[in-house]
Amino acid sequence: MSGTKQASENSITSGVIWKQLLIFFFPILIGTFFQQLYNTVDTIVVGQYVGTNALAAVGTTGTLINLLVGFFVGVSSGATVIISQFFGAGDGKNVSKAVHTSMALALVGGLFIMVFGLLTSRPSLELLGVPEEIMDDALTYLNVYYAGIIASMIYNVGTGVLRAIGDSRMPLYVLIVCCLVNIVLDLLFVLAFHWNVFGVAFATVLSQVVSAVLIMLRLMLTRESYRVELKKIRFDRSILKNVIRIGLPAGLQSVLYSISNLVVQASINSFGTDAIASWAAIGKIDGFIWMVMSAFGIAITTFVGQNFGAQKYDRVKRSIKVCLGMALGTTIALSILLLVFMEPLLRFFTGDEAVIQIGQRFFWVLAPSYFTYVFIEILSGAIRGAGEAFQPMLITCFGVCGLRILWLTIVVNIWHTMEMVAMNYPVTWVIAAVVFIIYYCRMNWLRRCIRRGGYPMPENL
Repeated sequence: MSGTKQASENSITSGVIWKQLLIFFFPILIGTFFQQLYNTVDTIVVGQYVGTNALAAVGTTGTLINLLVGFFVGVSSGATVIISQFFGAGDGKNVSKAVHTSMALALVGGLFIMVFGLLTSRPSLELLGVPEEIMDDALTYLNVYYAGIIASMIYNVGTGVLRAIGDSRMPLYVLIVCCLVNIVLDLLFVLAFHWNVFGVAFATVLSQVVSAVLIMLRLMLTRESYRVELKKIRFDRSILKNVIRIGLPAGLQSVLYSISNLVVQASINSFGTDAIASWAAIGKIDGFIWMVMSAFGIAITTFVGQNFGAQKYDRVKRSIKVCLGMALGTTIALSILLLVFMEPLLRFFTGDEAVIQIGQRFFWVLAPSYFTYVFIEILSGAIRGAGEAFQPMLITCFGVCGLRILWLTIVVNIWHTMEMVAMNYPVTWVIAAVVFIIYYCRMNWLRRCIRRGGYPMPENL
């Protein structure tokens, strides 16, 4: 079957846009829900059956893990864009090269993260100012997670490949299995074996191994152009160059996000263990809103990539507008629900009244402002899908990350309250969203991508 036929069958380059977006979006959303549930189960089990200190220990490791993993997932996202463009253009030969290059990137990146992470875990936690009473548990979780990171990288890259060619269902099925495995192992290792934080970390690693194996089987057993053959896993120089051109800015953006979140975590740590535990619970709850925005962002990146490869530029612009409208409506609705149900949601994670009160104060600042981030997520994803990644990275890094660090180091030092920590989010989101809207509307990014691809310039641009 040719790439062109495949592209027409997945309907990303044809059909009613809102329907095709939803068909592609919902498996991503449900899959991301299971990903969030997968992570949330760790927090619930630790918080309810091990204690507040263990909950704080697991919570404080998240930003460190995201710092390294996010960089390589960001870089590999360049392969997803390249694959979607080749697939939309019906270029099966280059689809295959890009797939095997991305797999090589997963293996090399995973090995690097494992070694670097294990060597730097304790100094990193000390630099964060993690309290001594939770240091051992935090170190245990971090080291076990890093030891199994290669499986996580294979899963993430393999999922990116499938979504690039329009398959958002298989990643969903894999995540459901992975989540169920994680829940069973969490309960077994913590409640039956009493392995506490080590048990939660080990359950996470084993479930990631299961997901990596299932994704690889899907890619190795297909007969299509995106089939993975182990003997062909290597870097193609020209493909790798384009992957890095698109993916490196995304990776650097992820690193700067993580660095700014480390500054947030360090600021939270200064308020004590109750604040750290509350922040861990907050992260799991608002993760369900982030997963919606992220799913729309992934969907529009693939939509723009395939339609750009097919030179359907009007469809590119229409799909962005439709996706933006759907994402805004959904995010606003979820924000309202969060404000109504935030107390019972926090009680899922802890019965500590002080921890719950801190979480409620934070959500009163965060929930009304989530919708502003939709513009950043959708517009940056769309522009990256066309092949331009550097400028969106600059806007996000300076408009969000840079301003966040300034806010935390200047404003929070003057008014040292949890509310002031929380305010860094709406302030930076609004500024970055305004810049993105202006940048997108000028359309210079699309003209540059068309010229770079060697395509004829349409008259209406």
